[in-house]
Amino acid sequence: RRKFERMIFTPFIGSGLGLGAIYGLAALGLVILFRASGTVNFAMGALGALAAHVTWQLIQWDVPTPIAWAVGILASMLVSVGYGRLISARLVDREQTVRSVATLGFALLLLGLIVTIWGPGLPRRLRLPTDMMSISPMGIRISYTRLLAIAFAILAAVGMGLLLNRTRIGLAMRAMAASRPIATVIGVPVVATDTAAWAISGFLAGVTGLLLSVLIVMSPIPLTFLVIPSLAAAIIGRMTSLPGALFGGLLCGLGEAMLTGVPALSVYRSAFPYVIALVFLTLAANRLPGDR
Repeated sequence: RRKFERMIFTPFIGSGLGLGAIYGLAALGLVILFRASGTVNFAMGALGALAAHVTWQLIQWDVPTPIAWAVGILASMLVSVGYGRLISARLVDREQTVRSVATLGFALLLLGLIVTIWGPGLPRRLRLPTDMMSISPMGIRISYTRLLAIAFAILAAVGMGLLLNRTRIGLAMRAMAASRPIATVIGVPVVATDTAAWAISGFLAGVTGLLLSVLIVMSPIPLTFLVIPSLAAAIIGRMTSLPGALFGGLLCGLGEAMLTGVPALSVYRSAFPYVIALVFLTLAANRLPGDR
């Protein structure tokens, strides 16, 4: 019986790890921006969709793939920074809820733009040479592309951790997370720090959009709503912990993939990230009564 169960779930482990790494990457972007500005960026998925479609279009125009990927990510970063400087900066004195909901409007605007230019969801897909290569440790097939996503997610988490703890811009982000008014008074470069946070968030959004378009069919709406399970992953990290956000992403991705192998529960697999996030929040509240 145990062997049979392993045979059922084994094919989904590799795909779950790859998907979880993408959730984790997006969650890292959410955490970085939230720590710096107190804004939950609901446009993460839409920025990723923009990067993917710009990249696809450039490849259709015979632009070399590495350049197309770089330009796609750059487009995501520029649009993210543009929103942060032109719109979000004007909402800095408004409630956190207002600033976060405003990014939802930004996401819908981007989604409408993408659908207008490229259509609602034609069967497109980005490809990498690593798609056809794989390893099979313990009978679990993992493509090199999924390994690339996992490795990049881990490196991003380590890199963002070093940024926050070892650099001046990281110190400024931590000061703003503690108290933005006090950070302003003591001379923290708020504008530059905000810009850096939006740029990092846009970069991670672009990378996640591209990777998801390689592992799954590229379509504007699914890419835009990537932010939802990623937000659950960030919540598992309590919107502050980078390792927690990455762990939450991997957990959500694995859980979703595993439920695919259970016919009675497969239709509910998209709800798994929210269930697990709720469980983690409940456990955290019980263990840390001082936070209540």
